[in-house]
Amino acid sequence: MAERRTVARGRTLKSGRIVFNDGRSAIDCAVRNVSSGGACLEVASMIGIPDAFTLTIDGEGVPRACRRKWTAGQRIGVAFAVPDRQADDAAEPSDDSRSSTMLFSKLPAAGGSGRSDGVRAELLQMRAALDQVSFGVVLLDHELRAQFINKAFRKMWKLPDEKADTKPAYVALLYHGRDTRAYEIPARDVNAYVAERVAFVKAGNPNPVDLRLSNGEVLRFQCAVLPAGGRMLSYTVVTDIARKADELQSLRAALDGVGEGVVVLDADLNVRHMNKIVRDLWQVDDAGARRLNYAGMMKAALQQGLVPAKAEADDTRIARHLAKIRVDDAEPKDFQIAGRTMRMRRSPMAGGWHILTYDDISDLVQRADQLHTMANTDELTGLPNRRSFMTLAKSEWDRFQRYHRPLSLLMVDVDHFKEINDSFGHDVGDNALAHVAALCKDSRRSSDAVARIGGEEFAILMPETTAEQALYVGERLRHAIAAAPCKSPGQEFKVTVSIGAAQASLGMAGIHALMKRADGALYRAKALGRNRIELAADEVDNDRLAAE
Repeated sequence: MAERRTVARGRTLKSGRIVFNDGRSAIDCAVRNVSSGGACLEVASMIGIPDAFTLTIDGEGVPRACRRKWTAGQRIGVAFAVPDRQADDAAEPSDDSRSSTMLFSKLPAAGGSGRSDGVRAELLQMRAALDQVSFGVVLLDHELRAQFINKAFRKMWKLPDEKADTKPAYVALLYHGRDTRAYEIPARDVNAYVAERVAFVKAGNPNPVDLRLSNGEVLRFQCAVLPAGGRMLSYTVVTDIARKADELQSLRAALDGVGEGVVVLDADLNVRHMNKIVRDLWQVDDAGARRLNYAGMMKAALQQGLVPAKAEADDTRIARHLAKIRVDDAEPKDFQIAGRTMRMRRSPMAGGWHILTYDDISDLVQRADQLHTMANTDELTGLPNRRSFMTLAKSEWDRFQRYHRPLSLLMVDVDHFKEINDSFGHDVGDNALAHVAALCKDSRRSSDAVARIGGEEFAILMPETTAEQALYVGERLRHAIAAAPCKSPGQEFKVTVSIGAAQASLGMAGIHALMKRADGALYRAKALGRNRIELAADEVDNDRLAAE
């Protein structure tokens, strides 16, 4: 440890980047201590960091070539690469280093003060580092004239040395790109493009910009303001990244055009892509969608009332839904959101990712509901039809058998219905049926089920009702119908009904037996003069025996 601290270091805490792999890879780091000869860096992970790399420090315009000297936990001790000073003092710059020489033409002479030697060594180190990096570097003075252009820039822009060595203005470098037709923009727009680039650099805008060249290459351009008012411009080849980004953008555009919703989730259920249909459905914008995870999506939907509330707690509901997402289950799930019915399907992807697709089946559900209603509702009266009544009656019969609670039935038949049709026509007959149906609905209790089971016949099933109570309800209904004349255009006439009542008993074979008993009482009511209610024979006999 003592050996590491032979050079005094100033204690700092700056941000930096470890750059390697010809400038294509970079790792963020914290620069904890730095001196003219080295530094102590702290990183989140040591994985992938080579022994030799280039270090850039925020606020410093020139990167430093480094070599790892020691490692301790998450910290790395590095030494800055220093060229052989004697060789630099004795030799003239070679042709290969001509591009670097002009920036350092005013270096202090060798053999001067110790401070001058240190400055010279550091500048030589910068020169060597900048000419070794794979990305283009241009250093401009405060008048935006090039004081240094490295070899990588000259190569990527095909800039001759004789032109680069004249310290050209930045605008001249841009015109070189125009004259060599390097820019992938129409010729008529080039001058405006040059003016825009110059304004960008003058303003010292630090935001990265991707420059597309006519040869298909893509360069990421960035401008940094130097302390003396100059600029450091960097140009990094990002063609492969840009192409992948273009492909991704094309894929996203394609997914926005499909007819179903698509969500791509990573292994942690973070949203990696959400197409327009789903963004509209969940009411999030594109930028907001990329910051969401699936749990956040569901929570926001519940808070906004997009998803119908349930008795289950929101957190429990979300956790249950997330568990279903993680399970390799291709079974479709239907759910309600924003008033729509969606069918979600999940498909696994490599790396534990998931793709969810959403089909809007609202119209199908609506049609299915309509078909169910049509299949179970009498069109004329709006009452349940015989099919629907039998389903409900079977359920009530099972409950009666299980709990032995009273259950009664009224069978209601319109009196002289054929004569109404013959005298006034079928339209008036239909009005008479609708009139009786409406009075049956108005007279029933909330627990009673009313249905039209055929022709002019209606049924009223009454749970928790004895024969005596059924007789009372039936008599009240008979009186209400007789007291309310049926009105049709140009016609007004009286309608009456005959009613048969019966109570279920444990000895009956089923709901059909109960209906048969009530029908028998109905026929007896008609035989005795109509417009009356009769109780099934067994109930009458039982009442008589009880009275005796």
